[in-house]
Amino acid sequence: MAKKSVASLQKGGGKEFTKVIITTKSTKTGAYTFKESMVHNDRVKEVVAAAGK
Repeated sequence: MAKKSVASLQKGGGKEFTKVIITTKSTKTGAYTFKESMVHNDRVKEVVAAAGK
């Protein structure tokens, strides 16, 4: 299913977006959680920097 969604993004303006996956570790349980989002290429550095704070 992931291949289908990625392939559909290659058409048109989909190449202007990047999939960003941010990993966070819970202090309570120690488990990792993942937050996925589609971000415009111009804002990737901003999103990653904000997640690091």
